[in-house]
Amino acid sequence: MSQNWAATAMAFIALFLVGGIFSFFKQGLKKGAILLGALAVLATTAAVLWW
Repeated sequence: MSQNWAATAMAFIALFLVGGIFSFFKQGLKKGAILLGALAVLATTAAVLWW
């Protein structure tokens, strides 16, 4: 895993976005949370494909 920094970086980005989703829901910004959810799915997909 240490050789594949792109996949690791995308996984951390996905986790960061998931934290943003919870934050946006707590603030009542549902459209923003949906957008962050879509970006988190894309980042997770990129991490899996680069793995």
